Amino acid sequence: MAARRAVKTRENDARTRVNDAKIALGERGQPWWEAREPTAFDERISATIRTLLRKRVDSSICPSEVARIVGGDGDAWREHMRDVRRVASEMACRGEIIATQKGIPVEAENVRGPIRLSRGAPIGGAT
Repeated sequence: MAARRAVKTRENDARTRVNDAKIALGERGQPWWEAREPTAFDERISATIRTLLRKRVDSSICPSEVARIVGGDGDAWREHMRDVRRVASEMACRGEIIATQKGIPVEAENVRGPIRLSRGAPIGGAT
């Protein structure tokens, strides 16, 4: 809702914020109930990550939160964890987010065990 109000006041990234939220919720882009097209699904995952991280400026998120949003009801979200980690890894390489395990930067796709996602620089010093 804050992003919609920001559109009216013409804040710089307001439309991007609204668009990310709508893609994350399945209101824009490929409808969530149709057969999944990989590129559109990856876009939904990355929009969900960005949207959640915007709300938690000083905190991190768990990849399972993202999977639950894009995965639907019940335990269906579990099958999307690999996709969420892959997209998170790609975002980290681009510098959009950072993946950590016990506070140490890691490669989201290759590490075993729980990780957290937060705003930040990519691992390995890449820009």
